[in-house]
Amino acid sequence: MDETLAKKRAVRNPKRGKKQPITWNLIKNQKQLIMMSVPLMLYIILFAYVPVWGWTMAFQDYKPAKDFGEQAWVGFKHFKFLFTDDNFLRVLRNTVGMSLINLVLGFVTAIILALLLNEIKKVFWKRTVQTISYLPHFLSWIIVTGIVATSLASDGIINDLLMKLQVIKEPILWLSEGKYFWGIVGGSHVWKEVGWNTIIYLAAIASIDPALYEAAEIDGASRYRKMLHVTLPGIKATIVILLIMSIGHILEAGFEVQYLLGNGLVVDWAETIDIFVLKYGIAQGNYSMATAGGIFKTVVSVTMLLLANWTAKRLGEERLL
Repeated sequence: MDETLAKKRAVRNPKRGKKQPITWNLIKNQKQLIMMSVPLMLYIILFAYVPVWGWTMAFQDYKPAKDFGEQAWVGFKHFKFLFTDDNFLRVLRNTVGMSLINLVLGFVTAIILALLLNEIKKVFWKRTVQTISYLPHFLSWIIVTGIVATSLASDGIINDLLMKLQVIKEPILWLSEGKYFWGIVGGSHVWKEVGWNTIIYLAAIASIDPALYEAAEIDGASRYRKMLHVTLPGIKATIVILLIMSIGHILEAGFEVQYLLGNGLVVDWAETIDIFVLKYGIAQGNYSMATAGGIFKTVVSVTMLLLANWTAKRLGEERLL
């Protein structure tokens, strides 16, 4: 008994005994894994943390030809410009609006498709539908926007179909009216990513205990009742985690689809923060303002992520931290 107590004390306080701390023993035992992780850590430090030094440009009137010590420090001048500029407030509205549409549509459609795929009993048809649904994920936005633009043209398949169904009497110029643009972007994201987003939900559904379905069936539950009371509660933790992560990207409405589908007629609805930074920052050599816009996006994303995680914790749900 005394020998066991002495060993515990030696582990807690190495100075009282000859035993090494448990931490160093773990490091020695796992030195191969640590050495394997060194390249990854160097990669993260080099490409994720070292560039943070460039944030100093947001507080300067940065001139590429001058050394760091010669730059003029201006404090929060560029941030004040962003929050008082009508164009930036407009693109902020567009970014948040399209991001929320993508978030809601993406979540709802992916969960519904996963539930429906789970109900397909024939493995061949299930795999066929799943493969067809996630193939668009591998297409670049250049191809996707080309398909969307062609389909929504005045003589495209959408107008032809609606006219044959007598929903409309004459073709609609979908990409020439701002009120349709956000919906088009949301629909494009759903078509491209819905199949890919269902993979995680299908994996979560596969981990649900089959005995729960058998018990529900014995109690007389229909297929819809089993989806509602067994499947959805079984994947609730996955839904919450993915929702928290998505909320952290609330200002990531996209760049390619808005840039490629946008035109002068819908510019007030199509421009996002990324396009604003490219157009008025990088393209005009105003790197300080462009950096300020990037910092704003990062701060908002981290804040929303922590807030969503805290809310999930208060509600007793799964959380990231």
